[in-house]
Amino acid sequence: MATRAEVHQKNIQNIFYPESIAIVGTNKVKGTVPFDIVNNILKAEFNGVVFPVSPGERYIAGVKAYKYVTDIPDEVDLAILVFPSSVCHLALEQCGQKGIKSVIVISAGFKEVGGVGVEREKRIKQIAEKYDMSFIGPNCLGVINPDPKVRLNASFARRMPEDGSIGFLSQSGALCTAVLDYAYSRHIGFSKFVSFGNKADISEIDLLYYLRDDPRTKVILLYLEEVSDGKGLLEAAENVIRESGKPILVLKAGRTSKGAAAAASHTGSLAGSDEICDAGFEQAGMIRCDNLEEMFNKAIAFAYQPVPKSNRMAIITNAGGPGVLTTDAAIEGGLELADFSEETTKVLKKSLPKTANIKNPVDVIGDARADRYNVALSAAFKDDNVDSVCVILTPQSMTEIDLIAREVAKVSSHYDKPVFASFMGEADVAEGVDVLQRNRIPHYLLPESMARSLATVYQFKEYLKKKKKEVPALSDVDKEAAEKVLSEAKKEGRNYLPEAEAVKILQAYKLPVLKSKVAKNEEEAAQYAQEIGYPVVMKIMSDDVVHKSDIGGVVLNIENDQEAKDAYNSIMKKVKDHNPDAKIDGILVTQMVTSGEEVILGAKQDPSFKGVVMFGLGGIFVEVFKDVTFKVAPLSEDDAEKMLSEIRGSQILYGVRGQAPRDIAALKDAIVRLSKLVDDFPEIKELDINPMLVQEEGKGCYVADARILI
Repeated sequence: MATRAEVHQKNIQNIFYPESIAIVGTNKVKGTVPFDIVNNILKAEFNGVVFPVSPGERYIAGVKAYKYVTDIPDEVDLAILVFPSSVCHLALEQCGQKGIKSVIVISAGFKEVGGVGVEREKRIKQIAEKYDMSFIGPNCLGVINPDPKVRLNASFARRMPEDGSIGFLSQSGALCTAVLDYAYSRHIGFSKFVSFGNKADISEIDLLYYLRDDPRTKVILLYLEEVSDGKGLLEAAENVIRESGKPILVLKAGRTSKGAAAAASHTGSLAGSDEICDAGFEQAGMIRCDNLEEMFNKAIAFAYQPVPKSNRMAIITNAGGPGVLTTDAAIEGGLELADFSEETTKVLKKSLPKTANIKNPVDVIGDARADRYNVALSAAFKDDNVDSVCVILTPQSMTEIDLIAREVAKVSSHYDKPVFASFMGEADVAEGVDVLQRNRIPHYLLPESMARSLATVYQFKEYLKKKKKEVPALSDVDKEAAEKVLSEAKKEGRNYLPEAEAVKILQAYKLPVLKSKVAKNEEEAAQYAQEIGYPVVMKIMSDDVVHKSDIGGVVLNIENDQEAKDAYNSIMKKVKDHNPDAKIDGILVTQMVTSGEEVILGAKQDPSFKGVVMFGLGGIFVEVFKDVTFKVAPLSEDDAEKMLSEIRGSQILYGVRGQAPRDIAALKDAIVRLSKLVDDFPEIKELDINPMLVQEEGKGCYVADARILI
């Protein structure tokens, strides 16, 4: 039996390429969604048959209408539902009876309004599953496919966009209308344009897999307001990127998270959903954008021009300042200014004024006309040391703006090298910008945006060269031992595991734990300290004490039996003073490591991405400095190494100011093992190892303190 994902892939084709469409629930009232969808389909000159369905109407927009979808005598490939949400289930049931497999539910009034809307959405999903139907929506703008083969505008957008190679997927319908207007003014075309709304059935994941195999799509844009299946999204995105080489640019709304501070542990209080989105998107190879302008700046870079063979670029400008700004942005993005060949230098020296700068960036001077730009452009493109060209223009009184734009288009058309342009300004450069855009030359208002967009294309090319990161199998872990500890805690109704139990779970996954025993009185404390070997650490074990050091629940550097007894009694007294009703399970006596760099390892379960791992510099001030980074589990060794390099204080671990490097290999292994643990056990809600003490290179690292919430 086919899975829902397989059913969707079969049915999505008819959403984009139907030969017949039924608009179910339309009317004759101009300016309403039901009528405008019929009108848009007809205006776009849809290459197929249209069947309006409208009880009580004989014709809609000059086309014969039917009372019910089951009355249509012919086969129907796609149904578009515009009935009120209260009766959508009835219409969808009839579509199922008619044998229609592909549906767009435009209607609002479902999950987004809560209450009865949630139940309505469940009902239409059940009907779709019953008939092996697939639907986009509800609560969406619709679907547009500008492909000349079909010319489908199944939406209530104001206009049909130009044909192009950018696939756009959006959770917001209102945003789509603004995007279409923005794109129209800049001659940006689309291969597919989808508003998927509540994604009750077909999700962005299904659409990503479809666009992976769509020959007309070169780059995919994705706007999300919430990530409902983070694991599935990351898996799909990495698959699409690796299999097709198509970049996925993502704009995720909601960068703030007030709820994170309420979590009980260090990890919970630091891991806001946005940091996790950042981490997950980066792991999957997705390119996150901060705003729509950045998204489209980068989209046209991928869609319009060939990929540069290297990071060596040339800058042609008629103003020194913008050239410097472009250089800075390019270098920051990993690009390099190409060293011109002797031949190029000779040509530039001979043909440009003496006041011109013939080194890279080339400054053709403010009074440059089209002929000067032609010389500089031609020389740069011919140079084998140059693999991309950026052109900057500031409008002077003598600047031939439109002619220069034509020269850029003409010269670049002879070479398989990308060209990017920044004609700075607005009104004065408008004609030249229009020439560039019509010739599919990426144009940017700011030269820094131009350089960053080119750098993104180059960085993505380098990413594709790297092999997919393999997650180690870790065949030496004892999953059953960890499961036993967790099961016993769950049976007893406990959600906080004392350190002794946390250590058993970490030990089962071969994380480097220290020798420890639980003492119930001062005599046991001294006896166990002797057995473990001085010096030792003693810590309170109590569900009612989360941050032990804050109330004197930890004593370090215990050197003999008497100190062990005194420490036991001191801890017990301070805990009782702090909370007389605290339930105490004993005092943990632990081997003490007297040196090592303190780091924190943490893990939590995210509602969408599931297991998430945190790493950073540790100790009591971890929440003050917040020098931490996140990754979605499970992790490869490369992921772990990246985490080490991402924190601001990473140099401390690699050796600084005469200090020896720490044991990076042991630390990476610990991170990978922790990621495996949290991936294997989704019931682990939060886990803190703070601190983990990292020794000098070759001497390992040790868990000094740990706690787990389930």
